[in-house]
Amino acid sequence: MEIRSTTDQDLDVFLDTLHAAFGRFRDTPGEGDAVWWAALEMDRNLLAVTADGRPVGTAATYSFELTLPGGIPVPAAGMTNVGVLPSHRRQGVLTAMMRHQFAALRARGEVLSVLLASEALIYGRFGYGPATYTSRLTVPRHHATLALPRTRGTADATETGSVELLRRAECGEILEEVYDRYRRAQPGALSRPRRWWALGAGQSPISPAPRYIAVHRDADGVPDGYACYSIGESETLTVDETVATTDAASTALARFVLGHDLITQVVFKHFPPDHPLRWQLADFSASQVSNDIDWLWVRLLDVPRALSARGWFTDGELVLDVDDPFLGEHDRYLLTVRDGKGDCVPTDREPGLSLDVRDLGSVYLGGTAPSTLVRAGHIRAHHPGAATLADALFRAERSPHCLHWF
Repeated sequence: MEIRSTTDQDLDVFLDTLHAAFGRFRDTPGEGDAVWWAALEMDRNLLAVTADGRPVGTAATYSFELTLPGGIPVPAAGMTNVGVLPSHRRQGVLTAMMRHQFAALRARGEVLSVLLASEALIYGRFGYGPATYTSRLTVPRHHATLALPRTRGTADATETGSVELLRRAECGEILEEVYDRYRRAQPGALSRPRRWWALGAGQSPISPAPRYIAVHRDADGVPDGYACYSIGESETLTVDETVATTDAASTALARFVLGHDLITQVVFKHFPPDHPLRWQLADFSASQVSNDIDWLWVRLLDVPRALSARGWFTDGELVLDVDDPFLGEHDRYLLTVRDGKGDCVPTDREPGLSLDVRDLGSVYLGGTAPSTLVRAGHIRAHHPGAATLADALFRAERSPHCLHWF
């Protein structure tokens, strides 16, 4: 079997193999319709080919930036479109493609990879760990009143700007610009490359699918947030995503969609773990959180560089004994944090924590507390206080959250 990179001429073969792996057929797009595969970077894709030339597996990566704690963007390889024909599963095809891809990413100098896991049991063994989480919030329309306490001397957040209703086709540049400002400040957020917007290669609001867009503008008229929504069956208003660069914009957009007439409920599809909306509702218990799931998974390919790249909010020292079974690597590192910057170097000092690289990926963005994984039996703490110190070190300025689908 050969694992090889693809070219533009391989697009049809790549797509046919991928669809066959999942037992599906390619949709025929209508004139002007966007397709998700328009954003594929063919020089970053792989085909697994048998000795007689038959393609049996696919894998791909996108070129993203991931925002780390501290608002630091770093390159991140978005692993996707991984599939093996049913006739060739459990024969080492997927393992060979993952080894080949990791070697290629390291050769490019990329320190981490991310993905959205279709099956958790598959990607944990390759060193990926769940690092951001999302849920669905449903608010009945008759319980949608906001009751915001005023702090003496301050105005209601909605008095500082305005909301304008537009159609998706009217505001592409606004969406792109607001999202980019948002993602640069939000830990766990991925960039949306310009070509994605230009090609409509993604889910709403990237795709040109009909949607209403509520755009919030600040007191100076500058767009600083938007909510992308549609109204479907049972008069349910579904918000694909809300993006806001300020709390005032977020509150104003929530008030706008919750106050929509002739609907029965509002569903927020991507609800961050620490979003304040439930606390802003007059009836806290009226809303329902469901579909609480993992979203972005992280895989560190260069532990010292990855740990040195992110921002930190507590000073301290911690020795990490990191096992990477898939790549056959086992190393010990001293993490030293001073004044918000981390330095990570090999050491022979006694470890504070022993952990698998997948668990290091889970705690890397601050969305999973190391002490939780100690209690779960994933991480071993070698002395009292090690888990508490790790919790303080790895925390982020806010819970990481990722909206982007790929």
